[in-house]
Amino acid sequence: MKVLFINSVCGIGSTGRICTDLAQQLEAEGNEVKIAYGRKGTVPEQFQKYAVRIGTDFDCKMHAIQTRLFDTHGFGSKHATKEFLKWAEEYKPDLVWLHNLHGYYINVEMLFDWIKKHPEMQVKWTLHDCWAFTGHCSYFTMVKCEQWKSHCSYCSQLRRYPACFAMSSVSKNFERKRKAFTGVKNMTLITPSKWLADLTRQSFLKEYPVEVHYNTIDTSIFKPTPSDFRERYGLKDKFIVLGVANVWEDRKGLFDFYKLAEMLDDKYTIVLVGLSEKQIKDLPQNIKGIQRTNSPQELAAIYTAADVFVNPTYEDNYPTVNLEAQACGTPVITYDTGGCRETIHTDSAKVVEAGNVEGLYKEITIR
Repeated sequence: MKVLFINSVCGIGSTGRICTDLAQQLEAEGNEVKIAYGRKGTVPEQFQKYAVRIGTDFDCKMHAIQTRLFDTHGFGSKHATKEFLKWAEEYKPDLVWLHNLHGYYINVEMLFDWIKKHPEMQVKWTLHDCWAFTGHCSYFTMVKCEQWKSHCSYCSQLRRYPACFAMSSVSKNFERKRKAFTGVKNMTLITPSKWLADLTRQSFLKEYPVEVHYNTIDTSIFKPTPSDFRERYGLKDKFIVLGVANVWEDRKGLFDFYKLAEMLDDKYTIVLVGLSEKQIKDLPQNIKGIQRTNSPQELAAIYTAADVFVNPTYEDNYPTVNLEAQACGTPVITYDTGGCRETIHTDSAKVVEAGNVEGLYKEITIR
């Protein structure tokens, strides 16, 4: 069987690693596998045999500019998509497995037109967020966005990814997506959480079967991992409150950590992994900032060194950081948002109402 994955990245980031893990598994079963991707980033050497680039860096930049001006994310990259579909037509996949289609690299209308012309193909689509059935945003809260089920004419997150700073096309995007994404023969949707599955079944994608496949972690890597982390960072006698994110921003709870820093005394130190250089320079004195690490072994050692892992995320699907921390033997305190509750697997883990920094403080200080 020939399998074609389509994702924004290949072999890097969470979705990129999910695709390569699946590719290796399918290849081991005797299948031929390719991963079409569009975003800039070095594909690790061991995965280059799968990689097929959609467009160029210039194509991505032009798609991003179009999005900034006209809020038409997913509807650019026409030439890049046309050339890719010529290649796909020759490859003739038996299974097309879609992942993140947002990311300024592919035209979703052209892609789904091609898919609908091949009803013999099996199609799977793993939704890692809400972008497929909204007029703009990748994540939203039910309180802030009540119109998403039928007609979305307003978006409070217009200036967040995929950011637009000029003309809004939220309502039009919603209808274009509905038209493009419905009516596909033999398509199954997959979500990494029951929370997202429930939302999907309420959306215009409700015509498709939805399966929940929880994301997993490599427990041969994420396990109790002794290290000299405390000594290296001068934290030997401190109670370490750890936070980890690929990108730190408001929705990940960065400013809630700032509030926690004001509440905790000098017995505690907050350590945040994944910050930019600029963010590190602006940190309060009792927060230690570390840039993003691409080494899962190093990350496992940091999880192990911490006394508690705190995840004050406001918008998340199924955060694997919670799984990684628990696998390393570190208690987790997480906001009750998205699929976070579904990640709790130990008695020491606690769930706190979103935005309740006082609740985080109490759970930390009773330990």
